[in-house]
Amino acid sequence: MLRTALLALVLVLAGYASAAWLTHDFQVWTAEGARRMEVAQQPVSVPSVTVEGPGIAAQSLPTLLAQGGRITLVDFVYTRCQTVCLSLGNSFQQLQAVLQADRAAGGGSGVRLLSISFDGAHDLPAVLQAYARTLQADPTLWTWVRVPDMAQQQVLLQRLGVVVIPDGRGDYEHNAAFLVLDAQGRLLRVFDVAEQQLALDYARHLANGGRL
Repeated sequence: MLRTALLALVLVLAGYASAAWLTHDFQVWTAEGARRMEVAQQPVSVPSVTVEGPGIAAQSLPTLLAQGGRITLVDFVYTRCQTVCLSLGNSFQQLQAVLQADRAAGGGSGVRLLSISFDGAHDLPAVLQAYARTLQADPTLWTWVRVPDMAQQQVLLQRLGVVVIPDGRGDYEHNAAFLVLDAQGRLLRVFDVAEQQLALDYARHLANGGRL
């Protein structure tokens, strides 16, 4: 009887320890939540993949991020998407409007927007340009790129925790978020799609010299 009680206690303690480890001391309960917490605790350097897009000559992503010394809000999309990417595009339109208002008021938040296509084989620069035009993207605030090399694209997605699964019909299942990157090419925070204002506020905070 005592042995059974001791075994049960050991199993409970083991289960508790496992749950605590898997959930970062019970602070998160999903892989996505864990990813966001890990990024907040330890920024992730972006790989030196080559990107290109409308008005963007082929160059490494860290080089692009370093231009202007701004904080960059990033989303991952593909132009043939008819679901979540449309929501991301709408959110970026709203964020662009805020940044345009900042500029019109005589200021500047030091924040820009970058959409990266993970359908590089289809989303050629001309395709991205046409899509950006439908969203009235201001190229001084919101740029679009693709990673033309598929192996490099996969490296980028894996490094930043972006999950993309082809559905076999030309579309993709993918997670969606707003990523905050600095001019040093580091991923600093990941925000849910419902947290666009929080993502912008954090990006502005960093752009104004705030601490991580």
